[in-house]
Amino acid sequence: METRDAGRSPVWLLTAWGATRLVLLLFVLKVLVFPGPDVTSDVSVIYRDWSDVLRTGTFPLSDVTWQYPPAAALAVLSPALLPFLEYATAFFVLACVTDAAVLALLWHAGRGAGRSPRGAWVWVAGVPLLGPTVYARYDVMVTAVAVAALLAAGRHPRVAGALAALGALLKVWPALVLVGMRGRAPWIAAAVSGAGLAALFAVSMPGAFAFLTFQRERGVEVESLGSLVFHVARHFGWEGGVLLNYGSMEFLGPHVDTVGTVALGLSAVAFGWLLLWRLRASRPTAPRFAAHTAADAAFVAVLMFTVTSRVISPQYLVWLVGLGAVCRCFRATRMRVPVGLVLAATPLTLLEFPLLFADVVASTPLGITLLFVRNGLLVTATLLGAHALWRSPVHRATPTPAEPPDRTTTPANTPTGTP
Repeated sequence: METRDAGRSPVWLLTAWGATRLVLLLFVLKVLVFPGPDVTSDVSVIYRDWSDVLRTGTFPLSDVTWQYPPAAALAVLSPALLPFLEYATAFFVLACVTDAAVLALLWHAGRGAGRSPRGAWVWVAGVPLLGPTVYARYDVMVTAVAVAALLAAGRHPRVAGALAALGALLKVWPALVLVGMRGRAPWIAAAVSGAGLAALFAVSMPGAFAFLTFQRERGVEVESLGSLVFHVARHFGWEGGVLLNYGSMEFLGPHVDTVGTVALGLSAVAFGWLLLWRLRASRPTAPRFAAHTAADAAFVAVLMFTVTSRVISPQYLVWLVGLGAVCRCFRATRMRVPVGLVLAATPLTLLEFPLLFADVVASTPLGITLLFVRNGLLVTATLLGAHALWRSPVHRATPTPAEPPDRTTTPANTPTGTP
């Protein structure tokens, strides 16, 4: 029965992927009309305008909505690979192709002893639950790089480090996938690759790092955890309001800076906790990391920085679905419940944007309730994931005569679960 199910699974997997992705493409191509605000305008207007500027050899310095690291230019310019298609159409097709590439990586990673196809299923199910927004942002491309980095960590640590550096220069957060990678090789590769790419962009295109200033000036976005303070405060006479600021709907007014500072402080606490966990897990008396450690640690790290951020855009859930899918490729992962909570948060994210975004912006009881439940699920997933990661058993590596301790094929680097 197990063999027959394993042979049948790819058919069902591909069928489910093909059906759901066809619907997504029909929505972004506007063959079908999705309710709520038009989520494709970022591509058809903003990305396309950025592409026009980038082709002149400079970054869009006059546009404060350009808040991305320099390698984001590669994603924005990518539709040029399909010159026979209109810009937006080419972008959507490439997003779908990238989606398929992630599925292929996850399916391959889920095969073998100690591995599971559930990771691929998490990706197939989680992505469409976010609606057409997932193809109308370049985050699926960034997630693909982060997924590839994690899956390469065991056998090709230097490749993993280089991919993490590329991901960080696409959208910063993929740098967090390094947290649970063992040894120095991925860190050194990331530092060298990242420095080289950053220098190349800085020399070849003016304004490569102007995004750092734009990010510093942001307020508290209406979907973030901190925004709940102001959603409730509006019903008790708070004098601020919601405005389109730096490309998103943000709260502006009294005490917004204070909440933003608290959010940054919580991010600093999260960073300190991750550093402490890393030092504890790397003690000479403790251990080599298990095969699933890199994925579990990356998932928890990104969860932490998502919930403590001043901004939680809907596409952030794509990151979490992708990293959660990598975790579920390993039977021994400690992230089963947190990944399930993230999957539960994805349809609620679709409800709050774009379906009921007007309620969120207006702070109606329905909008506030949606945000409380969605953000509550993410916070719960973060706390449970951090607890599980901290308490996860540490596996000693016992080298065999044929394999020295620093080889990537030591027993500690093989899957620890049972088939």
